[in-house]
Amino acid sequence: DFPDGTLAHREVAAYLVSEALGWDIVPPTLLRDGPFGEGMVQVVVEADETVDVVEMVLGDDPRLRRMATFDAIVNNTDRKGGHILPVDGGRLIRGVDHGVCFSTEPKLRTVLWGWRDQPFEADELDGLTRIRAALAAQLGASLRDLLADDEVDATAARVDALLATGRFPLPSETWPAIPWPPF
Repeated sequence: DFPDGTLAHREVAAYLVSEALGWDIVPPTLLRDGPFGEGMVQVVVEADETVDVVEMVLGDDPRLRRMATFDAIVNNTDRKGGHILPVDGGRLIRGVDHGVCFSTEPKLRTVLWGWRDQPFEADELDGLTRIRAALAAQLGASLRDLLADDEVDATAARVDALLATGRFPLPSETWPAIPWPPF
């Protein structure tokens, strides 16, 4: 589904979007040269094993709403429960494994559908507005260094659509809604 050799760039792009949101979802992620060429490095996150991620997802834990908003922005095609890392008793929720995001086609596939078609809360709308402005400025320029122009344009169009509806997206009728395995 994605061009070869772009995974590391997508991981860094997801981090940049997370930073522009100000929600601290994606751990710091940078491009680096290594023994096999360019790749990415990400700060290691030690998940709090006492927090039940399955329970969080199945219970539509409100701490996951921002991650669901982030996933809609980046068109995450692989948000599994194992990619959700609660830290410090779940006070902070981190997301990892964003190498298959930013498709130009609607391919949102996630375990975070608990808020489908529900209105965004004020802080989520503020985040979407910040991202839209950032895409027209430095964030957009930085993403164009990492992604194809049409992928950045599709990201801006997704944010515009989310702002226009003011609601979480619905699952696609033509694309699997949940990744396999889900956890």
